[in-house]
Amino acid sequence: MNRRWFRSWGWLFWPVSAAGWVASLLVLAFCVQVFIAIDRHSHSVSDTLYGVFPYIVCSFLLLDWLASKTGGK
Repeated sequence: MNRRWFRSWGWLFWPVSAAGWVASLLVLAFCVQVFIAIDRHSHSVSDTLYGVFPYIVCSFLLLDWLASKTGGK
């Protein structure tokens, strides 16, 4: 089984397998959905930013953790 889903690219990770691309696209789709749902009910730009911040940060931290565990050194 190929466990290398991501490749290190400086401080970032780049998906190199289908599983890496699926994980990245799922996180991106989740973040877009959260942004749309929160922006629909917010009254200002700061409301939207304060609303989406915890979800987006946690999602990308989870993706970064996954990439660090499944990426080659």
